[in-house]
Amino acid sequence: MNKDTTELSIDDIEDKGFLKRLLATITDGVMVVDRKGRILSLNRAAEEITGYKEREVRGMECSVLDTDACAMHTIKGKGIGCDLFKGGKVTNKRCQIRGKNGRFVHLLKNAVLLKDKKGRTIGAVETMTDITSLFMKDMEIEKLRSELNKEYGFMGMIGTSPPMEKVYELINDAARSDVPINIMGESGTGKELVARAIHKLSRRSRGAFVRVNCAALNEYLLESELFGHTKGSFTGAISDRKGRFEAANRGSLFLDEIGDMSLAMQSKLLRALQEKEIERIGENHPVKVDVRVISATNKDINRMVKEGRFREDLLYRINVFPVDLPPLRDRPDDIPMLVSHYLQTIPSVHQDKIKGMSREALDVMKFYQWPGNIRQLINVLEYGAITCKGEMIDIDHLPSYLFEEKPAVKTNRHNQEIQAILSALKANNYNRTRTSEQMNISRVALWKKMKRLGINV
Repeated sequence: MNKDTTELSIDDIEDKGFLKRLLATITDGVMVVDRKGRILSLNRAAEEITGYKEREVRGMECSVLDTDACAMHTIKGKGIGCDLFKGGKVTNKRCQIRGKNGRFVHLLKNAVLLKDKKGRTIGAVETMTDITSLFMKDMEIEKLRSELNKEYGFMGMIGTSPPMEKVYELINDAARSDVPINIMGESGTGKELVARAIHKLSRRSRGAFVRVNCAALNEYLLESELFGHTKGSFTGAISDRKGRFEAANRGSLFLDEIGDMSLAMQSKLLRALQEKEIERIGENHPVKVDVRVISATNKDINRMVKEGRFREDLLYRINVFPVDLPPLRDRPDDIPMLVSHYLQTIPSVHQDKIKGMSREALDVMKFYQWPGNIRQLINVLEYGAITCKGEMIDIDHLPSYLFEEKPAVKTNRHNQEIQAILSALKANNYNRTRTSEQMNISRVALWKKMKRLGINV
């Protein structure tokens, strides 16, 4: 009886050519490396995922793929080694690599050691599953979460860090009362958002929320803006006009940048708050008003009182319930949420293509001190959205000042530092992962040094 030649046999399986053909049919990428982490083989799927042909990378170290999951260590007297050979395996690890075309590919990686008949480690095999589409779906889900019910924060404010949770608690407490509120915080921290949240949650929510920027008007215009005027009371007063106090009757009046108000104007405001009535310019009879005053400032009011630039009795009147807003540098864990939210709102030529920000770029954003707070963060995202031509804003798309720790001084030490980094980069074939490991610093720290020193390779 003749043997069916189409039947798969053990001899076929043991044939090396069959094994290579089998690997070529697998939809997951497969990469084989030797004990030094040098690439020996890529199957067809791995070539498609990485963009490299097997012949292009055979014999090269696997760090050429520039993955954020690659951990190298120094072997005393023997150069660089791969941490896989210390741990023994990698299981279902999410990571990203930079393909040949420069784009990031998100992977689910598994790896195990290969041993010979005597149990000695001779290499490793790694499988890689392309989950970029899944990652993008996750980004879409995060976008929807930020839109639905503002799950990232509270009443339009973004953040779930402990400092912001404390702010949300204060807002709820302030909304239950009717006392004057004073919001203190650096420029760009979102003081108006807090004021609006207090108004919306209070019993005055059906009334108007009226905002006045005290820093934008001189003393005479501010008095007219707050209290109103009658026709002919001063040059340019061509008709009667209600002031903001009357417009905010039964609602809330938000006095932004109250620290810029003149002493003379402070006296008139104090009287209006004490008497709960105002007089229009050009009239001599008072008008009763029912207004909840919410003030805000980025100045140190207590110091201004000591210096005689702010009335102490007015401070006691407006500062019944103070709310301190934390600067962005004190809540770095909120930055990924802020980035995800504002990337969907900023206007940009490439906005529709941009799906998010790389992990390295987010690390830089977290370490920066943000003197301009949220307003500055939005500006950075607008810059990144313009300079990015792909789907992910990377570290190269951030403005250079984010990397400047201090102005670089042209000294011998400065030049030596440049030469040390250039030598390390050259020794590692300009691979930043390998270079940072050799220098015993993080990839972000290496990027910062390169940016600060003007190294562009």
